[in-house]
Amino acid sequence: MGFWTLFEVASIPILQVLIISVLGAFMATNYLNLLNTDARKSLNKLVFVVFTPALMIASLAKTVTLEDIISWWFMPINIGITFLIGGTLGWIAVKVLKPKPHLEGVVIATCASGNLGNLLLIIVPAICTESGSPFGDSETCSSLGLSYASFSMALGGFYIWTYTYHLIRSSALRYKAITESEELSKEPNVSLDADEKTNLLEGESPEGEFQEHVAIVVPSTKSTEVDAENQSIVTRESESGLQQENTLWSRVKGILHKILEELLAPPTVGAIVGFIVGAVPWLRKLVIGDDAPLRVIQDCVQLLGEATIPCITLILGGNLIQGFQKATLRPWIIIAVICIRYLILPLIGIGIVKAAGNLGFLPSESLFRFVLMIQFTLPPAMNVGTMTQLFEVGEAESSVLFLWTYLVAALALTVWSTIYMWILS
Repeated sequence: MGFWTLFEVASIPILQVLIISVLGAFMATNYLNLLNTDARKSLNKLVFVVFTPALMIASLAKTVTLEDIISWWFMPINIGITFLIGGTLGWIAVKVLKPKPHLEGVVIATCASGNLGNLLLIIVPAICTESGSPFGDSETCSSLGLSYASFSMALGGFYIWTYTYHLIRSSALRYKAITESEELSKEPNVSLDADEKTNLLEGESPEGEFQEHVAIVVPSTKSTEVDAENQSIVTRESESGLQQENTLWSRVKGILHKILEELLAPPTVGAIVGFIVGAVPWLRKLVIGDDAPLRVIQDCVQLLGEATIPCITLILGGNLIQGFQKATLRPWIIIAVICIRYLILPLIGIGIVKAAGNLGFLPSESLFRFVLMIQFTLPPAMNVGTMTQLFEVGEAESSVLFLWTYLVAALALTVWSTIYMWILS
């Protein structure tokens, strides 16, 4: 496969995303006003609760069996490594570049979470159908590639709706706490300034009253110091009591509660249901196949799932309008995210996949290793934009990050795909 042929194959899915994003941006303008802020929020809720879970169920139940899950055991580890290394590099970038507190989770999430779903569903089968593909027969390659991409999408969704979801939610909670504390701290200052101006500076009270006021103020200062000392004693006592109550079991219960809450997110539940239907033979026969008695359910779920990618991409474009107007991202943050996703992660990915292959952890199929490598090279997951919209934090900034990372992805995916196939051929 020639370089320009590969460039065309790798660029088409990225261009599709950009074109649909432009349409979403046009729909969000005042000229059409079809995707205003309220409409995007409502559409996001539909994507979160209905469309994404349906896509997970339909893709997994149809293409992944129990034997596949067992033989592809290294893929969830590989995806976990991409999230771990990407998140660590994003954390380092945040500590060095110091973005605003509410943007820290967004920056780390875009570094850690790759688009492991729709892009692989388009890129891998497209490469298989090209003449001169190094992955053998086009029909077999396309079938395997679709299964790999579906499995990758489900695993990616699991990581995204647990790890990334936690990042964005924590960032939103921190931002709201900071905002509320700032608002509370401003209110007493205004009233104190007004009292000092009225009573002391303007001198509206007679001299005797002024002296009496001073005499009253001095003891109140002492009493304030006493109150502060008493408060510190009470605080220390309450802290010691809390430390006694904060046993290991209570901490474990808190962690398990958070994990359970995030596992019960609708997309994660959809992935679990899809795994169960695909892995259990009698359930698979009931739902999957031309003669399946419950095939209509699979068809309905698949129909709902097909709306996920267009809706997410339209929302991404609609958020771009707000991003250009309100984004406060510094250029160095955008450059850091691009370097992490398209330079550092791919180099690390080559080393990890080569090492796993040499240790005998991977099947001999070169297509499987290609998918593992390309998982390190993908642009940020568009679900990050969905989460920022849900929690109302960093929406504009995430849109700008998506714009630049997807523009660079057209070239980066082409170059790295060529390198990967050259290594594996």
